[in-house]
Amino acid sequence: MDKTKWPGRAVLPIAVPGIKFVLTAILVTGMFFYLGWTIIALVAVALTFFVTWFFRDPDRTVPEEPNALVSPADGKVIIVQRLAESEYMDEPCQKVSIFMNVFNVHVNRIPFDGVVERVQYSPGKFINASFDKASVHNERNAIVVRTDAGKRFAFVQIAGLIARRIVNHTAIGDRVNKGERYGMIQFGSRLDLYLPLAFDIEVGVGDKTQAGTTIIGRMR
Repeated sequence: MDKTKWPGRAVLPIAVPGIKFVLTAILVTGMFFYLGWTIIALVAVALTFFVTWFFRDPDRTVPEEPNALVSPADGKVIIVQRLAESEYMDEPCQKVSIFMNVFNVHVNRIPFDGVVERVQYSPGKFINASFDKASVHNERNAIVVRTDAGKRFAFVQIAGLIARRIVNHTAIGDRVNKGERYGMIQFGSRLDLYLPLAFDIEVGVGDKTQAGTTIIGRMR
């Protein structure tokens, strides 16, 4: 897992962690053309376009409502439930899970303003991230944030069947702001939110989300 500071976005709308993959794809494609392997080169061109598109990093307009918590990921809501306990919260909480497929934008964003109190990386398996047991068994990285009002919430990047690399650029003590980029999960996966009971969830199972723009709900 990459823990260095988030490098920001490239001049082009491509996530910086993906630049090396895009450049590698371009170089390999050029080599195939140079060798005269035209059919293979054309396949490589298609793959290069896909890799470039996968690592796209569009700008987003973050809602200005002070109590609104935004989605940390693009994808589809697959779970909304209450929990008596969790690994990341010291009290009963609410859980919202967002599944990202390979066609979604994969740059993750901070859901709400606050200070990072804990960063917890857990090694694990790479089972299908749409299964609920992925929250417990898969490789994952959790971030717990304390808001200015003293409330805590957590968001957890979870690797999946195809996703094999979690990128996180936050550290304990960091001041984070709603909507800013902080990492990504490469090639599809899932992100879980653990929210206090004093939070009004405004999304339901099946809803589509956009990182940094879709309002998940509001703090009370």
